[in-house]
Amino acid sequence: MLSMERIPDQVGYLVLTEDGAVLTSGGELENDERLANIVMSLISLTDKIDSKAFPSNEAFDKISIIYDNHCYIICLSNKKVHVIKKKFSPTLAMNPQLVDIQ
Repeated sequence: MLSMERIPDQVGYLVLTEDGAVLTSGGELENDERLANIVMSLISLTDKIDSKAFPSNEAFDKISIIYDNHCYIICLSNKKVHVIKKKFSPTLAMNPQLVDIQ
């Protein structure tokens, strides 16, 4: 299992149970119960999306929320909700060839 601290450009993380309790956290999201509640509310909204557009047998894989200088990535794995807050640069997102990979 990859340690959440080792994810490139992450500035904070949360790992939640299926009912929204914080299991582990760190960085800017350490013990952020407010964000945990927001994330769980957002996930519950995915159940209410128009079933004609998105069949009900398709659960969400990943939710990305993008701001000017950071983003949140939310995913479900092993019956846990993982939330990562990462630095975000629109310039790099639009021009991936500018990223220096070593």
